[in-house]
Amino acid sequence: MVRLNRIYTKTGDGGLTRLVGGQQVPKDSLRIEAYGTIDELNACLGLVRTALATSPAASRARFDTWLLHTQHLLFNLGSDLATRIEDRFEGQPLIQSADTTALEQLMDELNEGLPPLASFVLPGGGPVNAALHLARTVCRRSERLIVTLAREEPLGADVVPYVNRLSDALFVWSRWVARSLGEDEILWRADG
Repeated sequence: MVRLNRIYTKTGDGGLTRLVGGQQVPKDSLRIEAYGTIDELNACLGLVRTALATSPAASRARFDTWLLHTQHLLFNLGSDLATRIEDRFEGQPLIQSADTTALEQLMDELNEGLPPLASFVLPGGGPVNAALHLARTVCRRSERLIVTLAREEPLGADVVPYVNRLSDALFVWSRWVARSLGEDEILWRADG
């Protein structure tokens, strides 16, 4: 369990922070940027949940449950990224291959009820949809950072696949929102 008695430590005043293993690193290091962007993604999912609260209750329950579960998994992912492989500890919350498999199964299930796409989808269409597309793009940015980090330092084998599938799942959920919650799905047209 985590105990936070003091929120400020003053160690960041010099531009440094500590990883889970205790190593001091610059606050703008790639590892910090990677898990900071995962934190930003988590905040975006909070926005999605807030926008969702105004949708019909019967339709939103499963989606809201998934969003909350995903926010918890993003904390696990942050823990994974904030810890060098050699500093992992027994019982540490980490992303698992089962988390990626669950995303694939979810997308397969949701896609069964969706019409095939004939074009790209533009972000927007309603408050939930717009917030989902924002989350999707932040997820893609975090994936790019994590892939770059993985070229420089060893990461858990399940990190990149999970983030890759998560951005896909956010896209599929945006299509589900359009169909199930009645928000528009705006398709791209080359002629504007």
